[in-house]
Amino acid sequence: MISLKKLIEANQEELLQGTLRAYRAALEAMGSSGVRACPPAGTQLQFGLWNLQRQLADQATSPLVRETEERVAAELQQWGERSAEYYRGKTEEFKEIMIIMARTAEGVGDRDQRYSTQFTEFTTRLQTLASMDDLTQIRDSLVSSANELQAGVNQMAQDGEAVVTQMRGQLRQYQVKLEEAERLASVDSLTGLQNRRRIEAVLELRVEQGRAFSVMIFDLNGFKQVNDTYGHMVGDEVLKQFATELRGAFRPLDDVGRWGGDEFIVVLDCGLEDARRHVERVRKWVFGDYTVRGEGPPRKLAVDASVGVAAWREGETIAAMFARADADMYKQKKAAGRRTIPG
Repeated sequence: MISLKKLIEANQEELLQGTLRAYRAALEAMGSSGVRACPPAGTQLQFGLWNLQRQLADQATSPLVRETEERVAAELQQWGERSAEYYRGKTEEFKEIMIIMARTAEGVGDRDQRYSTQFTEFTTRLQTLASMDDLTQIRDSLVSSANELQAGVNQMAQDGEAVVTQMRGQLRQYQVKLEEAERLASVDSLTGLQNRRRIEAVLELRVEQGRAFSVMIFDLNGFKQVNDTYGHMVGDEVLKQFATELRGAFRPLDDVGRWGGDEFIVVLDCGLEDARRHVERVRKWVFGDYTVRGEGPPRKLAVDASVGVAAWREGETIAAMFARADADMYKQKKAAGRRTIPG
């Protein structure tokens, strides 16, 4: 026992590092499993867990490990809520389609029942003709029955066309509703830019297709002081104005979105050098003095951001690419220090 204790004490650092490596590996596996279980919600979980892995790689104090455990639990809870919401939405979509189909089938069934009764009566009438001896009466009855049969067939055709037209109209209404819901689900309600869910889908598609692209992450400098000093209404106005200016600095086909909070993201089909040239143009045309209105008189605030840029490498995960963009952005953030936005 003494020898075992000495062995543990002598290799304490190595055991600690091994435990941390196992913990980080578990977090990575957790993120990958979340993506497989529910792709629309899993990417955000994967990215959040990756950030926690990075913090544990930099330092490993007891308070940090405890904080990491709490944040892992929070990430998993948020992932569970997002996944549940996603699958609830899919269930409602399926239910609505089934209701449309059921109503259509019910209408067709009622129509077929009417025609079944009509054809039964027609068959009975034809059977009655066999017992008739008067040829004139037989002829008149046949002509009358033929006319009724023709009218019935014509009515069937019209009813069938009406049912198809009605069904097409219902499905078109449902399609329009789905398209509108999809549009709203992909738009950030405050800024009007693409939201995080939409950007994640854009990134996944590019990776699946193996297309070369770059990302730019913008993190507004000193934004917390805006909310603390002037209130959230002014802060929201800054975000909206910055979003409008940022959107205007790129082509309509470029993907510009709000990643969350005061972070924005742009996805471009270009390499790293071209992306950095775009950043310089943004610094020139988007950063600067903004006049914002909230409670009280208008205020002029100097707005800029730290920017991280990374180009996707073939075979690389989205999380790994974001890690490099984040590292680039945090270098600038650290260099900028704590800047107070002037009033």
